[in-house]
Amino acid sequence: MKVAIGSDHGGFALKETIVRHLKEQGITVEDFGTYSTESCDYPIFAKKAAEAVANGECEKGIVVCTTGIGVSMVANKVKGIRCAVCTDPTVARMTRLHNDANMIALGGGIIGELIATDIVDTFLNTPFSEEEKHIRRVGMIETE
Repeated sequence: MKVAIGSDHGGFALKETIVRHLKEQGITVEDFGTYSTESCDYPIFAKKAAEAVANGECEKGIVVCTTGIGVSMVANKVKGIRCAVCTDPTVARMTRLHNDANMIALGGGIIGELIATDIVDTFLNTPFSEEEKHIRRVGMIETE
């Protein structure tokens, strides 16, 4: 599996933790930046990560800013992306099961490292339910 990841300065520390965590599991990570805590514009990095998922370069994506909100808004503007802000593993599980999310957004100022890595693991390891009603609803998202 190859995972796209991007963050701004507010999500940098958590992004680095997630990158290490994924690499320890043997997961390939494509890091789209930022690469420091110097103030920067989150749309640049979130868009690059989302485009990598949308074009098939990466299977899933993770974006991080202080709250997760800004990067999720940017990611969801890329056609084919379904990105959800996740605050706990239950939300991550449900967004995979019901929404077939291909990206998640995390808040570096909102959640700690242990919860974040649990969210990431749950997101990456939960399959889409394939239930007809959820397939129909995801299809409705894609056509809007």
